[in-house]
Parts: sequence; C-alpha cells; structure tokens
Amino acid sequence: MDIDIIEEAQAAGASSQSVRKPIIALVDDAHPFDLEGYISNYTGRTAIERLIHIVVTCPTIAAEAYQLCVQHIHQSRDPGLYQNLLSAYEQAQAYNQSQVGEGAIVLPDPMEIAQLDTKWMDETLAKNAADRGKLEVELKTYTNNMIKESIRMAHRDLGDFYRQVGDYATSLKHYTKSREFCTTSQHVLEMCLSVLELLIEQRNYSHLSTYVFKADAALDAATAAANAASSSEGAGASGTGATAKKKATSSAERDAVQSKLDLATALSYMGQGNYEKAGQYFLKIGPAKELGDWLIAPGDITIYTTLCALATFQRASIKGRLLENATFSLYIEQEPYIRELVQAYLNSNFKVVLELLSRYSTRHYVDIHLAPHVQNLTNLIRNWAVVLYFQPFATIRLDRMSTAFGWTVEEVEEQVVGLIQSGEIQGRVDSQNKILQAKQTDYRADLVARSIKLANDIQATNRKLLLRMRLQQADLVIKPPKGSGHHGQLQGTLAEFMAGGD
Repeated sequence: MDIDIIEEAQAAGASSQSVRKPIIALVDDAHPFDLEGYISNYTGRTAIERLIHIVVTCPTIAAEAYQLCVQHIHQSRDPGLYQNLLSAYEQAQAYNQSQVGEGAIVLPDPMEIAQLDTKWMDETLAKNAADRGKLEVELKTYTNNMIKESIRMAHRDLGDFYRQVGDYATSLKHYTKSREFCTTSQHVLEMCLSVLELLIEQRNYSHLSTYVFKADAALDAATAAANAASSSEGAGASGTGATAKKKATSSAERDAVQSKLDLATALSYMGQGNYEKAGQYFLKIGPAKELGDWLIAPGDITIYTTLCALATFQRASIKGRLLENATFSLYIEQEPYIRELVQAYLNSNFKVVLELLSRYSTRHYVDIHLAPHVQNLTNLIRNWAVVLYFQPFATIRLDRMSTAFGWTVEEVEEQVVGLIQSGEIQGRVDSQNKILQAKQTDYRADLVARSIKLANDIQATNRKLLLRMRLQQADLVIKPPKGSGHHGQLQGTLAEFMAGGD
C-alpha cells in the first residue's frame, strides 16, 4: 500500500516539476560560485543530479557543468542519465539564446564539449543485464529453499542494484519486500535507512517521516538488544575492558544513525515548508563525522540551519543556539560567510545581511533541496528584519529605513505596507511625509478592560458556588451509591461546572 502511494506522489511531483518555470541564478563577480569545489563534496548519483540541476539553474556555467557531469556519468551504472543531461543543456541553450541581445554568452554544441562513450554504454548495459539476471536467479533459488536470511539479503541486493541503475520504483519494492524476512531489529533499521536514502534522492519529503518513525522504533529495539547482550557477556567475563569498548562502539553507532534520522526529519520539514521545525532538527544533528558522505554535505547543513533559524527563531535565542553551539560551530567553518551573516543579524546590521543573502544567492539556488525555498526564506528573513528594526521606535522616517536596508524609499514603503496589512507591524504610514508611525496603545483602557473581564469571571464563578450550596441545602444533589466508583466522575463534572461548563 505504501509503495503505491509513494509511486503516485512521485509521478505527481515529476509532472509538476516538468511544468515549473526554472529559477535562473547568475554567476559573476557579484555572485561568486566555485563549481569544482562545490561538486567535490558529492559522489555518485548525488553529484550527477546536482550537476544537472546546475546546468538548468546557471546557464552561464552550463558548459563546465555539462563536462563534469559526463565524467561522473561514465563512473555510474545508469547511461540513461545522459539523456536527462542533454535535456537540461538544451533548456540552458534556449534560455541563453533568448538573452543574446542583453549580452549573454552563446553555449557551444554539447557534442563539442564532451560525448558519451558508446563502448562504455554498451558494456554497462550488458553488465547491468547480467547482474540483474544473476540477482533474480539467486532470489528465486533462496525463495524455493525457504532460506529467510538469504531471501532478505537477495531483496536488499536487488534494491541496491535497481537504485544504482535509476529504477527507483522497483528498488523501493525490493527494499520494502525485504521487511517480511527481517529477523532482527538491526535488519529493520538497515531497510529503513536504505528507503530513506532512496526517498531523499527522489526528494520525496512527505514520506520521509513514515520511515523515520519506523527506524526510530527499530533503533531503540536494536540498542536494547545490544545492551542486554553486552550485559550478559560482561557478567560471564572476568574483565570489563572488552565489554566497555563494545558498549562505546555501540553508542557511537547509535549516535551516527540518530544523526541520519534527524537529518531526514529536518529535510522532511523543510521540504514541506515548516522551517522552524526544520531548524530545530538540523540543530540536533551530531558532528559531521557521524554522517560521513550520507547524501548531504556539511556545508549544506550549515546553510539549511542558518536560513531556517534566521527566518523563524527569536533573535534572543539565535546566538546561543547557533554561534555558541559547540557542534554547530564546527559546521560553520565549512561556509565562512555564515558566521558573518549571523553576526550582522545579531548586531542589527540588516543591510549587510541582505547583501550577503544576495551575494551568495547562487550558492543557495544550486542546492537541489534548498532551491524551491530560497525565495520564501529570504522574504521571511527580510520581513523579520524590518519588524525588528522598527520595534524600538514610535515614529521613524522612511528615508532613514532606506539607508539602513539599502533600499529606495518606495521599496521601503511597499515593504512596510505589506507588513502592516499582514499584521506583523502595528502601525500606519504617512505617505505624504514618508513617516512610519506605531499604533498608539492606551494602556490604561487596556488595563481597565482586562480588570472588568476578570471581575465578570469571578462574579460568574461565585454565582455558581452559591447555586450549588443552595442545591445542597435543599437536598437536591443526587449522591452516588457507596462503592459504585462514580465519585471521581462526579468530582470531574463539578470541576467543569465551576469552570463554566454546562
């Protein structure tokens, strides 16, 4: 059932992505981007998918990305990726041709840059067919012999194979089928991690939480079983050194798996637009060595966490949760501009914040997971910055705000009016004199109104108390039979009655 749902969601997502207008990011002196340094953080299919995304997103460096992508495709087992790359490059060519009048470069023919090795393609397809036949024969043999563990491993190997050749639907079926033949919690955990990797590669964020929940349960069971085994071994052994070392190894493995689950949960929340929850889970991730090369680079985690935090966290908590966080401080070293961005935000230097966001926007847009959310996160940070800047003032001139943010007065007025309409700023704009005025609150009237409301509540409670006392005096209260067990229920009903219930 889960498989069908995931396939339908994937098909719907693919159709929506095909009609979505691509985001074009500039690569120039004002928007620097080191392609080779960036892609060196990834391997395998992840690097290929990101290079194809860069070809579409950054037409000015499409030729370099195309050449690197062909090299990576030659190291993979899926020649079909070359067709995806050609489609992306043609899309970049079409965009550049439409911008020729504005000075854009003309991309060379893809065949002049790099060509797919036909000999390699034939050999890879033949090898794929041979391996598929071998793995299917093994599965059939193990199924006939009813060897449960061997059947599980055969399904796992077939899942890995189909994932490498790009057949995600069949890969998912084999991974989930292996669940029926898992005999330990560790086997279930391995299956869930494989499915999570597959879903992250597909960018199928809505289903990540399902398998994270299953993996959490399997991780707890596997840890309990490992601890029980270590305790029994320690009780029978003369020395405790080996047992302690084994427990330390088990604890380190658990932390590594937990970091992967926290990362998957954070990606799920970010993919669905819940940036506050995403930021909280990104901050739970352990050191980078626990993740290894698990699909996402440490620099990506740094950017995801910072943008989500600046967009949703209270400013008072950002310093302690980001800059003073021992674990996250190591991640910040991967992207040096992030520390400057956070410091500028904390110092209310919002012009620098917006300049940094604009300067490194290309780095944000080339990320396949972050790209759909860059505009939303930037708008949230911009809006929150305007709100924070205006908080101490009763009135402020718009030209002063334009200097602080690096905008024109008209842009400031448009931004402020939008925030007033959304209720984020309580104030009004004097368009003639270009002044923003905070809404005046009559604290005396507000105090009187709250006092009257409190007095009315107390009066209503007292009336109910008097009514109950009179009912008791008139012996109109029905008492429950002794030992009936309804006393607690009547007490609960009385509490509701006194609180204002019927």
